[in-house]
Amino acid sequence: MRPPAIHTENENEEEGGFIVLTKKKGMSLITKQRAAGWAFLTPATILIAVMSFYPMVRAFIISLQTGTGTNMSFAEPITSNYQRILQDQVFLKSIGNTFFYLIIQVPIMLVLAMLLAQLLNNKDLKFKGIFRTCVFLPCATSLVSYAIIFRSLFAEEGLINSVLVNLGILSSGYNFLGNSGTAKAVIIIALIWRWTGYNMVFYLSGLQNIEYSVYEAAKIDGASGWRTFWSITVPLLRPTIIMTFIMSINGTLQLFDESVNLTKGGPANSTITMSHYIYNTCFVNVPNFGYASAMAFIIFIMVAILALINLRVGDTRD
Repeated sequence: MRPPAIHTENENEEEGGFIVLTKKKGMSLITKQRAAGWAFLTPATILIAVMSFYPMVRAFIISLQTGTGTNMSFAEPITSNYQRILQDQVFLKSIGNTFFYLIIQVPIMLVLAMLLAQLLNNKDLKFKGIFRTCVFLPCATSLVSYAIIFRSLFAEEGLINSVLVNLGILSSGYNFLGNSGTAKAVIIIALIWRWTGYNMVFYLSGLQNIEYSVYEAAKIDGASGWRTFWSITVPLLRPTIIMTFIMSINGTLQLFDESVNLTKGGPANSTITMSHYIYNTCFVNVPNFGYASAMAFIIFIMVAILALINLRVGDTRD
C-alpha cells in the first residue's frame, strides 16, 4: 500500500480508492487578506494624495512665488512673502481678532456643551429626544443662513433693539454691528449658538458609554454631584474633550463665514479673521496668490502647534 502524501497546505483528491493529499496552488489566506486590504485602501489613498497632499505641496511652492496667473516666478528673496507678513498690520490684526474669538468662545462653548450633555443624559428626564433635537438643530442650519439671521436680529431696527427699546433699556436702536466691541460679541454669540449642539453630541455619546453603575457607586459613597462630575465624568471624557478642543481650535482659526456675512470684517477691519483676509487678498483686492498662500501656511502651522500641545497635555500615559 502507498501511504498518502502529506503537505502543510493541501486539498484532498481521490485516486484509485486512496485519498491523496496534494499541495494547494495559489495565494495563501494571509496574502489574499493583505491584497483585499490594499484594494480597499488604494482608492482612498489616491484621493487623499491628490485632493489633500498635492494641494498642500503646491500651495507651499506658490507661497515662495510672486506674480499672477501663469506669470508666477520665485520671489527675490524667496522668503519675501513670509517677511511681508510681519509688516502687514491688517493680517496681524486679523490674528489678534481670531485668537480673541478662540480664547473667549471655545471655552464657553465646550463648557455649555458638556453641561447640556450631562443634563440630557439623565435617564429620568422625559422628552429627551425633543430637547436633544432642539439643542442640535442650530448646527444643521446653513452657515450663510444663520449669519444673515443674526445680522438681522442685531440690526439697528432688528428684534434685539426693539426688545431693548420697549423695555426702556435703550432710548433708540444701538448699532451693534457698527462698533468694534459689540460686533465681536455678536460673532461670539453666533458661534456659541451654532456650534454648542454639535459638541454636545460628542459629549453625550461619551457619557452614554460610561456605565451608570459607576455613578450609583459614587452616590452610595456619598459623593456630591460636583465631586462626581470632576472625579468621574471629566476623567472618563478626557479623550472626547481633547478631540472637541482640537476641532474647535481648528475651526476657529479658519473662521470665515461669520466675519464675511455678519460684519464684513468691519468696522475698520476690527472683526476681520485670518481666513477672511486671505480671501480678500485672493479674490477681492488685487489677486496675490503667493502672499495668500504664505498666510495660509501660517494658519496651518498654528493649527499644528496647538493640536500638538493639546495632545501632549491630554496624554496621561506613562
